[in-house]
Amino acid sequence: MKQIIINGKIILENEIISGNLLINGGSIEGITNEVIDGYQVIDAKNYYVSPGFIDVHTHGRVGFDTMNATKEAIEALSLANLETGVTSFLATTMTQSLESTKQAIETVANYKGNEKGAKIAGIHMEGPFINTEYKGAQPSQYIVPPTLEDFNAMVNDHHSLIKLITIAPEIDGAYDFIEQMKEHNVTVSIGHTAATYDQVKEAISHGLHHATHTFNAMTPFSHRAPGVVGAVFDSEEIYAELILDGLHVHFASANILIKQKGVDKVLLITDSMEAAGLVDGLYQLGGQPVYVKNKEARLKDGTLAGSVLNMNKAVYNAYKLLGLPLYDAVKMASITAAKSVNLENVGILQDCYTADIIMFDEDITIKFVMVDGQIRKQLGE
Repeated sequence: MKQIIINGKIILENEIISGNLLINGGSIEGITNEVIDGYQVIDAKNYYVSPGFIDVHTHGRVGFDTMNATKEAIEALSLANLETGVTSFLATTMTQSLESTKQAIETVANYKGNEKGAKIAGIHMEGPFINTEYKGAQPSQYIVPPTLEDFNAMVNDHHSLIKLITIAPEIDGAYDFIEQMKEHNVTVSIGHTAATYDQVKEAISHGLHHATHTFNAMTPFSHRAPGVVGAVFDSEEIYAELILDGLHVHFASANILIKQKGVDKVLLITDSMEAAGLVDGLYQLGGQPVYVKNKEARLKDGTLAGSVLNMNKAVYNAYKLLGLPLYDAVKMASITAAKSVNLENVGILQDCYTADIIMFDEDITIKFVMVDGQIRKQLGE
């Protein structure tokens, strides 16, 4: 099917232009100022026309979690992510037993390709190869050292589905494990870690180039011990995840990170848990009770337990509260996220890229969603 989106403000990588966006067979064909015969016309009604958002770190939403390991849960996450402007996401596991993680990965693998909402671009394994000292809301009883044997036991024959894995590189065996993940084309991220600056630099030399929820659950920056945060600041190779809700990271600190690394290396994530999209109350994460009040999700001891953030709200915060150009705010939620985990042909409104397209207003309220050229949320719905 040939389609043309007219009357939209088209968000490109470094500018916003007026024009009409051409779509042919699920791919973007180009931009024109004309209305061409033979194309189904979609009137954008002067909304912004943007690449769909990509969330590489999201555990749960609307009462469901990847670790539920059911088709119902994964389908609910696909549909709920769509409502926030996300057209592709990495279903994110957490530190649990090897068998529970294996079941979750198997369930995602079996469901992938049948999505009714946002596409599953792969899996992010957050744990179990992390440091108990910085475990955050990850259950410590399931934390184990990184080994290829345990990785293979969890992943089984779904290696190609694993796009991202979070580890603590200071743990014995981590450097060898990073090298092994490179052979499987898995992006390795540093997180839940007590690593020093020098240990991070060594890990980078082995292939590490991503940081999980930067600032959170890692050694902080100081003038005598620059820590993981200092290494993130000081390493061009590192893509830095950012939970931009004003709770996990102060907006001033977020602004410093973006100024230091640039929007080409900082990607917005939600790290959302099952309470996202729901009211305050009692929920769970990894079998642990989570208390949600005033948009804060915490364990009983006060530890932050993921977020209830929506990706369109994160983009709003970057645009309205940090004062970034809208195209830069969108970039951090689209092409930068895609590049950080080597996703191809998504994240930009450019010729031959996949037609994953959203429309929104000045408040980044999602009005329209198209996935692979198929309309999944109509204007006015």
